[in-house]
Parts: sequence; structure tokens; C-alpha cells
Amino acid sequence: MYRMFRNQHNFTYGNAYHISALSDVTCFLEDGTNYQEMLLEMTGQKTVPNVFINKTHVGGCDNTMQAHKDGSLQQLLSSNEAYDYDLIVIGGGSGGLACSKEAAALGKKAMVLDYVVPTPKGTTWGLGGTCVNVGCIPKKLMHQTAVLGTAMQDARKFGWEFDETVKHNWETMKTAVNNYIGSLNWGYRVALRDKNVNYVNAYAEFIEPHKIKAINKRGKETFYTAAKFVLATGERPRYLGIPGDKEYCITSDDLFSLPHCPGKTLVIGASYVALECGGFLAGLGLDVTIMVRSILLRGFDQDMANRAGEHMEEHGVKFLRKYVPVKVEELEAGTPGKLKVTAKSTESDEIIEGEYNTVLIAVGRDACTDKVGLDKAGVKVNPKNGKISVNDEEQTNVPHIYAIGDILEGKWELTPVAIQAGRLLARRLYGGSTLKCDYVNVPTTVFTPLEYGSCGLSEDRATELYGQDNLEVFHSLFWPLEFTVPGRDNNKCYAKIICNKLDNDRVIGFHYLGPNAGEVTQGFGVAMKCGVTKEQLDATIGIHPTCAEVRSQLFRFTSVFISFLPSIS
Repeated sequence: MYRMFRNQHNFTYGNAYHISALSDVTCFLEDGTNYQEMLLEMTGQKTVPNVFINKTHVGGCDNTMQAHKDGSLQQLLSSNEAYDYDLIVIGGGSGGLACSKEAAALGKKAMVLDYVVPTPKGTTWGLGGTCVNVGCIPKKLMHQTAVLGTAMQDARKFGWEFDETVKHNWETMKTAVNNYIGSLNWGYRVALRDKNVNYVNAYAEFIEPHKIKAINKRGKETFYTAAKFVLATGERPRYLGIPGDKEYCITSDDLFSLPHCPGKTLVIGASYVALECGGFLAGLGLDVTIMVRSILLRGFDQDMANRAGEHMEEHGVKFLRKYVPVKVEELEAGTPGKLKVTAKSTESDEIIEGEYNTVLIAVGRDACTDKVGLDKAGVKVNPKNGKISVNDEEQTNVPHIYAIGDILEGKWELTPVAIQAGRLLARRLYGGSTLKCDYVNVPTTVFTPLEYGSCGLSEDRATELYGQDNLEVFHSLFWPLEFTVPGRDNNKCYAKIICNKLDNDRVIGFHYLGPNAGEVTQGFGVAMKCGVTKEQLDATIGIHPTCAEVRSQLFRFTSVFISFLPSIS
């Protein structure tokens, strides 16, 4: 019989690992020195602390620090430890759902935690993340609503006769769109259940590297542990930080479920969200003004962005350029009410004021990483934007914590990218796969009234990387056949490709402004993945009459634009 008294010291290293170190052992034995000699014989160490992890001797302080640096410490900490789950995904958006379902399909015990913090206006939504609830899906459906309005105007030129008093009902549209979204929310829950993924509607926060606290809407706390974690928390709209912004303004988080027609609307910002929302609101017949601080669609090809903006302006959208709001005040309450916006010029001391029914803020989005306890898990975050840096396998600086989607530093903020990254991550972790997500040449589309699709480099970026002398730009204006009979938007659609002359005129940028841009761009995205060249595009026979066949009519960039009209078969 003997008793041991252990004085333990907690050490916290860069990744917040907590190690108990045996600094002193006093044994009541008939011959206590025998125990000390036994320890010396076992470890060869006379000094303290003398660290053991899961029955494995590590050594003293220096040895433990080195084990942390080379990764062996994490392996020892994880070995033989029972966790509640193999994988916990924090965030129930498209990427998080895809990752968790794939992990479960590969036989792992997986959990998804998702919780929507209400907007300042009290708006919330169901499972599925931004894209499904307050992003891609409702945006495209409301864009389609506006497209149908234009089609009705065209219809008369094609012989359709109907009552001139055509009007739009916001409530009908909003209800139909939200009913569809509700069906998707339910479908996601059913899919998780069928895949044996445990879904918990609670806000997750790390309290230890392998342990989280989940708080549900009633404030009840539950704790879970996992061997691995995936961060898929996404982003939320950024506010302006001026008087009245959160009290009186809305964001895209509120717009798609707004119970009343927004009326005369000021859109603040020049992001794709700003132009898309401003575009479809104008298409519904509303008075829309877009306030722009600097340029349209930052990060996109500026030639294409300006063309999309010019088209919007020609179709009734007003632009206030080089202004920023400084104050929003309520003049009248109501649904909608009346607001006064005070703005200042970015080029002078000029102050302007305007009255609107609704003010929509669309100046960008912030990563949801600041309130999930990443400091307690040791995950490094960019303090300027909340973004997380990962390696080419979506692994953070903490080996057992991964991140996907919009919160990644320097990666695409697109739903299909998050889905692809999530699935491939799960397959690498649990299925023996080595395939990584390819973030190069990702096709995308901005659903402005005249849609803009792109893949690869903008002309500006290509010039920075390769130099103007090493690029060849081929382009053309064109007039879709569908537009000819109504006689609208002649030579407003535009397409161009950017080729690298040093690499056999390989296409490094594709840009298209016209109808059905997403459908057109998707095909070119496949071709660019395969390394298509200008010669191969020229050798491809087009489908006639389509907008996509404009690629067979692209000409070298000159000061004279060459118009493409559909030819007669």
C-alpha cells in the first residue's frame, strides 16, 4: 500500500494544448528511494517536470515543446481518447451540410450545429445557410420575376394581346419564394436524418481544442467533443457604422422575406449583391437608386462591370457615384415608412440628402468567426477581416480543425466551391482520397438585369500577371435573336476572351454579358479546366441560333467594335 501526491502544473502552448506535468512525487513506501530509482531507470530523467501523456513518457519542458512543434504531441493527446463524435461541423450551410453527409456516408459519426443569429430587424431562417435562405435561391427567383416582366413587354411585339394594366404583387412573390425555401429547409433536415447526421439547432463555441459548448434558443448549454472539427460558419452582411443604419436600414438578410413592397429604394454599395438586388427591384417597377463609393463589382473585370452598370442606368436605375452615407433618419414609420439619408461626397465637402421608403445596405460581408471561441482552440484568424488561412487541404494551423467556404482567406465566396471543398475534405479524411479542391478557373455569374458570367482572370489581373504585350484579347458585341423582334438592347451584349500568347493562345479569362449567362459560362468553365486554346474554340462548331455561338465571332481587340448578328441558316 502506498499513496502518491502529485503537484500538477498546466502548460498552455500555441495551440492551447493543456498538459499535466508531474513535478513532484512523494511516496510512502518502506523504501521510497526504490520508487525514485525505478522512475530514473524507466525514463533516464532526474529533473522535473517529468511529463507523461496517455502512459507515454514525453520528457521535460523542452521535450514537450518540441513535441508540440513536430505534431507528435497532438497525436499523443488524441490517441486512445474517446470523443462523442468523429466529426463536428459548425455551420449548416451548403458546405457544412455536404461535408457532414459525406463523412456519415463513409461510416463516421457526424454532427452539424447551426444557429441563425437574428438580424437587427429580427429576421431569421431555417437550415441551409445563406445561399438557400437569403442568397442565391431567393435572389435568382426574384431576378426571374423581373425577367418575366421584361418578357411581358416583349410579348406584345410577338403578337400577344392582353390588358395593358399589368402590375406586380410583392406579397404573392414573397410568399411563393419563401414557401419554396421552406420546402428546401425541410428537405435538408430529412437528408441529414437519412444519412444519420445529428443536427442540433444551437450556437457552437469552442471551450477547449476538442470540446464545444452548444447554446440553444432557450439558453440551454450542452457540451460535445470530437476528434475533428470543420468550421463552415459563413458570413453575414456588414453594416455601415453610422447613425441609424441598424435601426432603420435592411440588408439582403431581410429583403427576401420583407412583408411589404420596399417602395422607393436606396441601395448602398456596389457589390454583386447591391447590383443584383437593385436590378431586380427596378425590374419590378420600383424607383431604385444605387449609391457607389468608388467602383462597381470590385474584383471583377472592370470593363464588364461598367457595361453591366451602364445597361442598368439605361433601364432606369439611378446611380449616385462617389458618395457615402453619413446618417439615416426616420421621417415616418410605416410599411414602408419614409427615411432621410444624408450623404457626403468622397471628392469634396458636398453634402446631399434624399428621401426613400427603404434603404438596403450591401457593402460587403464579414466572416462569422469572432464569437465561436477560436482563441480557445488556438485557431489563428486574420484580425482585420476575420478570415482563416488554411493549407491546400483546408487545414487550419490546428491540425484537427479544418475550415471551408466563405470564411477562408483568399478563396472564392461561392456556394458550389464550399460544397466541393466540403465533400472532398470528408473523402480525404475518411475515404482514403487524395483529391483536393481546385480554386482555379471557377466559373460564376452575377445576376444583374443583363447577366454577367465570367471564368478565369479579369483583363486587369491578366495584365498584371503576364503584361499587356503577352496577351491577346478577342471580343465582340452581339444582339441576341430574342431581342431583335422587340427591338431592344441592340449591341449591348458583349463577350470577350483573354488569351496568353506565350502559351499557345490558351484562354485564361472568359467574360460574357447577356441572357442566360450562367448556362453559357458553365460550358466554357469546363473547357477552361481542360486548358482550351483560341484555336480549339475556333474549331468548335457552334449551336445556331444561340448566344453561346458568339464565341465563333470573337475578333482581336481593336478600336472598332464588330457587331455580331445571328446569321441566316
